[in-house]
Amino acid sequence: MTDSDVLHASKSDMTPLQQNADQVANVGAENSGILNEKPAQVSQAPQPGLSDFVARAKGGLTADGRKDLIGMSREELTEVLSGMGESKFRVKQLWNWMYNRGVTSIDGMTNISVKLRERLSQDYIIGRPVLTADQKSSDDTHKWLMRFGDGNEAEAVYIPDRHEDRGAVCVSSQVGCTLTCKFCHTGTQLLVRNLTPGEIISQFMVARDSYGEWPTPANGIRRLSNIVMMGMGEPLFNYENVRDALRIAMDGEGISISRRRITLSTSGVVPEIVRAGEELGVGLAISLHAPDDDLRNEIMPINKKYPLKELMNACRHYPGMSNSRPITMEYVMLKGVNDQPEHARALAKLVQGVNCKFNLIPFNKWPGSDYECTPTAGIKKFANTLNECGYEAPIRWPRGRDILAACGQLKSESQRLRKARACQSDTANNNTVAAQ
Repeated sequence: MTDSDVLHASKSDMTPLQQNADQVANVGAENSGILNEKPAQVSQAPQPGLSDFVARAKGGLTADGRKDLIGMSREELTEVLSGMGESKFRVKQLWNWMYNRGVTSIDGMTNISVKLRERLSQDYIIGRPVLTADQKSSDDTHKWLMRFGDGNEAEAVYIPDRHEDRGAVCVSSQVGCTLTCKFCHTGTQLLVRNLTPGEIISQFMVARDSYGEWPTPANGIRRLSNIVMMGMGEPLFNYENVRDALRIAMDGEGISISRRRITLSTSGVVPEIVRAGEELGVGLAISLHAPDDDLRNEIMPINKKYPLKELMNACRHYPGMSNSRPITMEYVMLKGVNDQPEHARALAKLVQGVNCKFNLIPFNKWPGSDYECTPTAGIKKFANTLNECGYEAPIRWPRGRDILAACGQLKSESQRLRKARACQSDTANNNTVAAQ
């Protein structure tokens, strides 16, 4: 699978996280019938406060106060087990069970003593997000909507290779997005919060659960062969958590994905680009989409903070760049906006000194957008112009459009459907009250 194939692939006083938690709490009450009962019939039993719910979820705790082992580093696991008087060998055993064999229960660790399993189970779990939607496209693209401990959700997508029996899992780094790129539907959703290392790596683990790819194939031949950090959110605005999750993914005694099969996509958070290269050394993709500051300021507001000159300089000094793995410049094709031959020639001039290739992305139309996709002939002409300037420019034909899994579509439809169901529920409740 080539790198090109791999990329084929936000109550006035509450924070967004509290608002979401409040909505989740109301949904749970509706399901239990509480909101449909007359006031005199509502139980007065003490309930955990909203602030307790939010604090517990942000701290990685489950509803019963236990903590998830998934997402902990080896050092953190060592601290947990040394506190129980256990040796470092136990760390290796736990790591193998969780990330090599994919066990989902502490009780499933059969070569660990019953006594230790019982002690671990008192304070810890091996968790997975709750699957709230599981969709497969006609082109075999596979999308999962996952709910985390605080009720928030994010999506991950498996994009199969067109020519081989393997592909990439596109993973989210945040719930929502703060970038507001004008061509991206996902960006119309407000940022709620960063995902934790466990929530990030568990998306890939759910994908492995779905395809039964446990234990980690020892021969290196696997269906879920690549990870691309291209889902919801800006990975470099959540860098430490993304870094820790990818280190788990790359650990040779666990999931064991080579750094050469991991790509991190960023809109251009300049201060973190070189750091990511030094600490991770994974492939880099830049969401570029414009050849000059005036146009990029208009369609990608982040450019006002990190203009193209600074971005290109960071790319030129990216430690992971090499002849065998150039930086990928992602470029969405917007009809009459950024798709003319002069734009292509300006791009070639912009990236001089950067070992890179371009990845042309046909725009995925969404309701409310004023943009249109460049016709196929225009995209091919644009690609040819870049080729003439000495740059590779493959076209990333959309995958998973029928399940809204294509570029810029993640979670947008699931959020719309949830709002529709909430409106229907409110209407039903109002009708019930009126009838009473």
